[in-house]
Amino acid sequence: MKFNQSVQQDTSANNNNDNKVWKWHIQDPASQKLTWNKPPKSVLVIKKIRDASLLQPFKELCIFLTEVKDMIVYVEKKVLEDPAISDDENFGAITKKFCTFRDDLDDISNRIDFIICLGGDGTLLYASSLFQESVPPVMAFHLGSLGFLTPFKFDTYQSQVDQVIEGNAAIVLRSRLKVRVLKENWEKKARLDEKGIILTNGDTESSRKSVQYQVLNEVVVDRGPSSYLSNVDLFLDGHLITTVQGDGVIVSTPTGSTAYAVAAGASMIHPNVPAIMITPICPHSLSFRPIVVPAGVELKIMLSRDARNTAWVSFDGRKRQEICHGDSITITTSCFPVPSICFRDPVNDWFESLAQCLHWNVRKKQNYLSSEDEEF
Repeated sequence: MKFNQSVQQDTSANNNNDNKVWKWHIQDPASQKLTWNKPPKSVLVIKKIRDASLLQPFKELCIFLTEVKDMIVYVEKKVLEDPAISDDENFGAITKKFCTFRDDLDDISNRIDFIICLGGDGTLLYASSLFQESVPPVMAFHLGSLGFLTPFKFDTYQSQVDQVIEGNAAIVLRSRLKVRVLKENWEKKARLDEKGIILTNGDTESSRKSVQYQVLNEVVVDRGPSSYLSNVDLFLDGHLITTVQGDGVIVSTPTGSTAYAVAAGASMIHPNVPAIMITPICPHSLSFRPIVVPAGVELKIMLSRDARNTAWVSFDGRKRQEICHGDSITITTSCFPVPSICFRDPVNDWFESLAQCLHWNVRKKQNYLSSEDEEF
């Protein structure tokens, strides 16, 4: 994913001068439109598992996609294992037309044209986790609790899906974080005696294990079950910028700035802004404020040498694991954003979510002051 600002040179002369005037032309976020190279034929439907309130919307949508739109519908196998679906004989004829998969076994990255999510924000995060490289456009229906990332209402789903299939929709490219966790595995050195018996001399040798994740909201490093302060070093492009002493630190995307980060006192950033936010969690310092850094930097987090305990890390609230001395977490902006389909456009949808979900700047209006009141 590239964030480009076009520069245009205005060579018109002012008062017969040869001075050249440079002007910045920033792309309007509302101009980002969904464009199909060919009509979409396959759709992945993601539903929150074992949520009874979603059964009817899920069945209605799948019948519409298969019977009316003649599309290939992909559904995760564990969704169809729900007794409320598998025991429904009337719906059984439809499920036989589905293509099924398991998220830990099957690669569907090149088979899906777009995604429809039914549920809350967690369904969009889950959809992101299924695709470690390019992500199909995502249409998210608000059928959960908060719904900050799910702008569509299900009441008029047929006309809205039609608009998406026809390409009449705006999109917002939600940047993700590419996270690499490098772990040091310390093992006892072993040798054999002349009888083939394994002997150890107490020495250790290390081997490195690397795992990579794509993260839509945030990476959270915290103190875990320990009662001690978290003590981790934060590097930016190879330079130590600070040591975090507190409950932990959040590294988030602009999309994630309205999740855990805002609860920890961070600002809210529009998804179109190319940035990474660093937010301390309960820092033991009155001057440690959240900061925003450019999207192109590389961050690295490691346990400080003097840390009294290990740390724990999670990625969009999942894959939680322990971080020990010698381990490192490297974070950069991913080249593979999540194209999120808008209800109206990126700007209006975002402010609508701020107002409806977070009640941003809600306050009782001050009463009008009449001329008679001014006399008192």
